Amino acid sequence: MILRPASAAPRRTTTSCCGMLSYSGTFKLTLQFTEDYPNKPPTVRFVSKMFHPNIYADGSICLDILQNQWSPIYDVAAILTSIQSLLCDPNPNSPANSEAARMYSENRREYNRRVREIVEQSWTAE
Repeated sequence: MILRPASAAPRRTTTSCCGMLSYSGTFKLTLQFTEDYPNKPPTVRFVSKMFHPNIYADGSICLDILQNQWSPIYDVAAILTSIQSLLCDPNPNSPANSEAARMYSENRREYNRRVREIVEQSWTAE
């Protein structure tokens, strides 16, 4: 999966991501910054529907740098790069979505099918 600006036209292609088959989609997310930033991380949530072991049903992301490993040196680019990396390389040992984590570990073909469905929906989502 590839994060790119919402203005970029969706591509209906498959690519290689971290040695795995992945699909190019456009996914919206929000970043909310408090007055404590950069000492506290922003709240980051996917607005787009997602199916991923490390993304909760409400779109929030289970990612260490957004929680206990936050550092003021992280900027928006680092956050987005980390999210993109997580999308390419899920951590099923720290699941936010137990169904996706189980499927990723036990039935990769079905997991890839479900991800492909979500990506295809992103092509037409407003």
